[in-house]
Amino acid sequence: MSIVYAYCILALALAGLIALVRMERGPSMLDRIVALDVITAVVLGAVTLVSAGSRRTDLVPVLVVLATVGFVGSVAMARFVAVERAEESRILTKDELRELLAQQKVIDDDAAPVHDPDAAASAARGEEPEPGEYAIESANDAAGSDLGDGRASGTEGETR
Repeated sequence: MSIVYAYCILALALAGLIALVRMERGPSMLDRIVALDVITAVVLGAVTLVSAGSRRTDLVPVLVVLATVGFVGSVAMARFVAVERAEESRILTKDELRELLAQQKVIDDDAAPVHDPDAAASAARGEEPEPGEYAIESANDAAGSDLGDGRASGTEGETR
């Protein structure tokens, strides 16, 4: 059995060394993240070897925690290394930023108004709109038709 342990220790040491070299040389951030993930796996393997060699079962929760931390760390780092277009990743000058913001303002000013479902629901129930809300005109309001009970549709004194 000691030959198996020696072979496993050698394989883990070699994998850790290669991962450290990859982490140092890069060239990209993704290479470094993968190398860190490999180093986490090497540490997991080393703790597993210690646990198996000494027949200690109390190290199993440590393995679970290490695996969870390694997974969450890899996912979190991969989130921040998401591929972006080259023009999005560079820092803009002040003039470029002003121009971009002016273009976005023109687009926002030309956009159609957004429908407010809360205002539509309150108008359908016949409630007065809250300050700042717009009253919604129905087809009967626009035509000025009578509701049949002697009063005109819409609320008197309401500005639109």
